[in-house]
Amino acid sequence: MHMWNPWHGCHKISEGCRHCYVYREDAAFGTTTPSDLVRKTSSFLLPLKLDRKKNWKYPSGTTFGLCFTSDMLIEEADGWRDDIWNIIRQRSDCSFVFFTKRIDRLNKCLPDDWGDGYDNVAVGCTAETQQRADLRLPIFLDMPIKHRLIIVAPMIGRIDLRKYLNPRLVEEVSAGGESGKYARALDFEWVKELQQQCADSKVPFTFHQTGSHLIKDGKLYHIPREHQYSQAKKAGLNTL
Repeated sequence: MHMWNPWHGCHKISEGCRHCYVYREDAAFGTTTPSDLVRKTSSFLLPLKLDRKKNWKYPSGTTFGLCFTSDMLIEEADGWRDDIWNIIRQRSDCSFVFFTKRIDRLNKCLPDDWGDGYDNVAVGCTAETQQRADLRLPIFLDMPIKHRLIIVAPMIGRIDLRKYLNPRLVEEVSAGGESGKYARALDFEWVKELQQQCADSKVPFTFHQTGSHLIKDGKLYHIPREHQYSQAKKAGLNTL
């Protein structure tokens, strides 16, 4: 997957959906990020880049991870979003995926020709706690989207998604811990429980990373960043 980050914003999401961690680490050092720090990046036109032979630099079939260091639905980028939809339409031969915690804004951010969703766009709704899941997922499941993902990250507590796991609506649930020096611990039991919920509902599940601190069998482990993805995979919980 190629990361496509058309803009940079204060609502950073490091490796997925860990926006909470950024603010907590900033606070620990007595710093904050201005709420209006949103700007286009040099990669804004990345999917439209051509090679020396005037062919697409990124060929047909490429998957772009959109706004993984921001949020596709961030309010401050409303003026640029039509340009993003235009790029996605031009590259209908590629796939695009984005995660958001602002699912309540999706309807007002969709292009006029969206219909019941673009075939080449997957939308992931984050749900890091039970409270956030119960707030966001009913909205998410009622939206016109062809490819839905539920992203439980950073997973900071036990969560029950069974009433939302309709395999006709949800293509995948992905869970992961929080990264960084000040990350909250992930209990492996929470992950196993969530994986079982998905198995019972016949929804694919991915444990995409352990996070920095993992509790397993009552012991707390520190997992270096470079091993968080491989250790999660070794857990053997993925059904994709």
